[in-house]
Amino acid sequence: LKEKDRALDREIAQLLSEGYSVEELEKHISLLHEYNEIKDAGQMLLGKLAVIRGVTTKQLYPEYDLELND
Repeated sequence: LKEKDRALDREIAQLLSEGYSVEELEKHISLLHEYNEIKDAGQMLLGKLAVIRGVTTKQLYPEYDLELND
């Protein structure tokens, strides 16, 4: 754990030396969490719609201009 802590400290120091700020990194992390929550909700809705229509979620992707890696 101590080695992992030191490695993380080195990574943080490197990011700071590259011009990133802690606040900026925290904002990006927050936005990623928000994005993931929204994406999860969308996937859940697609899943429910697929069940209602009796199709797979994959079959709904073209209808909503989604790609499988979305």
